[in-house]
Amino acid sequence: MSVVVPSSLLPASATPVFRGRIGRVAASGHYAVPYRYRLHVAPADPDCLGIAVTHGLLGLDATLPLRPLPELPDDPDGSYDVLRPLYEASAHLYAGPAAAPVLGDDWTGRIVSTHVPDILRDLALRFRGDGPDLLPEEHRREIDALAALCADGIHRAAQRAGELGLDPAPGARRDADEALGALLAALGGLDARLAGRSYLLGDAPTLADVHVWCALVRLDTVHRWHLDAEAVRRVAGHRALWAYAQRLASRPEFARHLDVAAVLRRHRAHCAGREAAGAAIGIVDWSAGGTGR
Repeated sequence: MSVVVPSSLLPASATPVFRGRIGRVAASGHYAVPYRYRLHVAPADPDCLGIAVTHGLLGLDATLPLRPLPELPDDPDGSYDVLRPLYEASAHLYAGPAAAPVLGDDWTGRIVSTHVPDILRDLALRFRGDGPDLLPEEHRREIDALAALCADGIHRAAQRAGELGLDPAPGARRDADEALGALLAALGGLDARLAGRSYLLGDAPTLADVHVWCALVRLDTVHRWHLDAEAVRRVAGHRALWAYAQRLASRPEFARHLDVAAVLRRHRAHCAGREAAGAAIGIVDWSAGGTGR
């Protein structure tokens, strides 16, 4: 069986190396203060893209610099040479990949965190300042549930549907259909929620919108290449959801670091699987002001 999406392309949150947190006060060690921290992200990775979008929504350019990295790492294990000194300074004899994302502490020259969910929460809770409330207290459980839906019901379900769809083994087709069903159920629930609404949880974007939007970018840019044409047609049938995705893509905070071609090139550089025939038609035009297909 061909490997469709290798472990190197699993969400960065799946294998965190460092999980420091930003506290409320100086006694916590790491605390929110302007100009102390720096984010290193590769926006061609949808997980890093979510961090970049959150950074933009909070307007942190001046106080928490963001350093975009190239779409392709320098080394096959996902390492970026520019991040190697940070990793080596943060762990004695560190020999693993120096991968993005990284929330680094410029005061100490060490890494605070490489864990995507923690970085997102700390940005929203500790660095918000006068910016929007992306993690409102009354919606936190719902935001966590939607993040889990994106990870399991969209990313992993689509990955499994594509992988099993290429497997000639007995029972694989049934399992692929089951995974596709889970994906369509997740998309259908989101589509129904967005009918007549601009955002998932009210009148302004929250981290829920960041999670879902990045999941849709990954689905349309990466996963659809491994689904057959009929499956892609069914995925594309959720009109409210894809209109929402395109609407967010027209906002500068979402569009600034979005490069669909780079996401696809990053995927193709690592993907060892076969592309599914007939699935090359994109679901939505991600350019601002474009029209869905």
